[in-house]
Amino acid sequence: MFRWFKKNGSRKTGNKPKMADLDGNLLKEGDFVESLRYDLGKCKLLLTDEGYVYESVETGKKVNWAKMVDAATENQKVRKIE
Repeated sequence: MFRWFKKNGSRKTGNKPKMADLDGNLLKEGDFVESLRYDLGKCKLLLTDEGYVYESVETGKKVNWAKMVDAATENQKVRKIE
């Protein structure tokens, strides 16, 4: 009747945010980026068994890519270093 608990179709298809920085530059494994979250500084994008992670060059701390998604644009909260 009211359809309050309507299923979201994107969950079925498994759509993931695209791997792009805030400026829309596509990211791939091995790219260096400047993190805009978690005080990571300069990071390298790595592919592990669990998926993509950002590893800080300065501290070695690793953060899952999903934690870096910008809700407004669905891009990553990083800037690619050319």
